[in-house]
Amino acid sequence: MAKPTTRVLALLELLQTHRQISGTELAGRLEVDVRTLRRYVATLEELGIPITTQRGRFGGYSLVPGFRMPPLMFTQDETLAVALGLLAARRLGMEQAAPAIEGAQAKLERVMPQALRKRLRALADHATLTQVAPASAEAGARPTGRDADLMALALAIQAQQRVRMAYSDDAGAASTRDIDPYGLVFRRGHWYVSGHCHLRNGLRSFRLDRLRDVLPLPHSFLRPDDFDAAAHLDHSIATLPRPIAVRVLLRTDAARAVAELGTQIGLLLPHRDGILLEARTDSLNWFARQLARLPFSFTVLEPAPLRAALRTHAQGLLADAADDDATTQA
Repeated sequence: MAKPTTRVLALLELLQTHRQISGTELAGRLEVDVRTLRRYVATLEELGIPITTQRGRFGGYSLVPGFRMPPLMFTQDETLAVALGLLAARRLGMEQAAPAIEGAQAKLERVMPQALRKRLRALADHATLTQVAPASAEAGARPTGRDADLMALALAIQAQQRVRMAYSDDAGAASTRDIDPYGLVFRRGHWYVSGHCHLRNGLRSFRLDRLRDVLPLPHSFLRPDDFDAAAHLDHSIATLPRPIAVRVLLRTDAARAVAELGTQIGLLLPHRDGILLEARTDSLNWFARQLARLPFSFTVLEPAPLRAALRTHAQGLLADAADDDATTQA
């Protein structure tokens, strides 16, 4: 940080990042003495950026909130995070906010370094962000997937370039995969990449938190024009080889079935009496809970133990309701 101007801008960034920060820490971060730090603070104030100073043991410097928005400074990772947030807002169908979203996106892209702008454009063009009702999930999830791998895959999709990666499946078995990546999907806290796996010689989807060391290879491919990464991921999850097969006749139409159950619980097939749900599960009790909340009638075709699980769940709900009535009357 040789130039005073660079240090003044770094000071502004530190003040934006911290609610309050001591003069000693600021001077150390900027590699200057406290006297020089005061001069830099005065420079910012001359530019119209109000700064408050709290003296004493627990004192420090902070920006005055609510005066006016100072010039914001972001690191590359922060810029990417903001841009991803704008992308998510646009994909969520916020029509009224669309002009503001587009304007903010344009401002960000104007000041981005070319390399970062290229990474963001690759992600915006080839990533799908979806919403799925939490009730359709068998387990909760937190956001996962390393940024470096996500960006490497987005660029590979854009360039239609094969990649090699180390991958561990849900059982922990490790393998090296060469894939032609077709698309990225963010769903229920996880990033997924879908494409042609050369090890399995077929379409596969991979969770990004289970892969590492994404390496571009000197091989190109042609991405299918009609490939829908989100639809492929839905089908992949719906047809996972779980141990228990389930068939349920839903007395409703396809749109309502999807609205209530999502598209990952299983295959929703047309039937003369409604919609046939064909699925596989690890837990009949979990599946019984999903069926019990449906606002339309259904018939369990198989397995018989699922009907027993439904009865047990219903009896538990009735017992809870009876306890609530007794408490209210008391």
